[in-house]
Amino acid sequence: MRRAIAALMAGAGLGPPALPALAAPAGDPVAAAVEAAIRPLMAEHKVPGMAVAVTMAGHARVFNFGVASKASGRPVTDATIFEIGSVSKTFTATLGAYAQARGALSLDDKAPKYLPALSGSAFDAISLLELGTYTAGGLPLQAPAEAGNLSGMTDWLRRWRPDALPGTQRRYSNVSIGLFGHLAAQAMGEPFERIMTQRIIGGLGLRHTWLQVPAARQGDYAWGYGKDGKPVRVTPGVFDAQAYGIKTTAADMIRFVALNIDGSTLRDPALRQALDTTHTGYFRLGGMTQGLGWERYGWPVALADLQAGNDAGIVLGAHPVQRLAPPQPAPADVLINKTGSTNGFGTYVAFVPARRIGVVLLANRNLPVPARIDAAWRILQALDRVPAQ
Repeated sequence: MRRAIAALMAGAGLGPPALPALAAPAGDPVAAAVEAAIRPLMAEHKVPGMAVAVTMAGHARVFNFGVASKASGRPVTDATIFEIGSVSKTFTATLGAYAQARGALSLDDKAPKYLPALSGSAFDAISLLELGTYTAGGLPLQAPAEAGNLSGMTDWLRRWRPDALPGTQRRYSNVSIGLFGHLAAQAMGEPFERIMTQRIIGGLGLRHTWLQVPAARQGDYAWGYGKDGKPVRVTPGVFDAQAYGIKTTAADMIRFVALNIDGSTLRDPALRQALDTTHTGYFRLGGMTQGLGWERYGWPVALADLQAGNDAGIVLGAHPVQRLAPPQPAPADVLINKTGSTNGFGTYVAFVPARRIGVVLLANRNLPVPARIDAAWRILQALDRVPAQ
């Protein structure tokens, strides 16, 4: 296992070159737990490379495995950049919550306030909150083929008819969160990409996180691998930046997690407030509480319940939800999580604020979600057993 240890809040500087594979040192239960969870996972699902990061009481560790490119044999290092798929939605949620904290919008505002072209459509009754929590009434998972750009998407949205009343049914949707992010940027009067890059990514101190990987860092951008084993990267599309467009390193991603656990070091009070807003519970579906971007469970939570809340049926289906009125700020004793996938990458992020622990799994193969959750769960259990420093 190639290992780097990083000071969490020192920024995401590039680490040393990858080391030869080593056995977990004696007396290092965290390294041993990561090793035991990840190597069998990679072997079973033919994952070329992974980066795993953990945070414990404000300190981060990054563990690197395998290769970023099968063709070149380039190893995964601290500098390796992965696509994180739908974990990008938590960044978009933060942007929307930030806009509210700055007074640019209210989550209760209706969509046409920021996109007048939707006036006179079903969106007259749909709030930004309902878009950000997938409860607008049945927007589809993927953008329809005829909505190939923003103009086409707007025309399609005007014609769309909901399957359910707003706020009564959850249907996970890239279109829903994509429109949410677009409207939040409209409210702030700047392009989404600029706000995300400068206000959110920059404000969080994430120095190796991008919507578009710059030319100078293309050599660090891992290749993803599809079901056929061929190299692949994400395909651009309407609302891709909002729904699944972030690329980042394990060190930056665990910094983001740590700031979600404790954002007190952030200079911008609106950004601190935004992170808290994304953890707030707005709707309940079984044992899962839907936040803004994030999903949460009471802690401790059984692995079976965590798996059930992330089941493909939950992601792909439409399900009645209970609106929480008033919305419920997250207590410390919760597990907050999000999965993410593109055709060639798989991600899972989970953290427990009360225990000040979190884990990030980045893989350059879209391996099954249950396998990711099982591995992350075992790592979290090991972190939870480490005595407080």
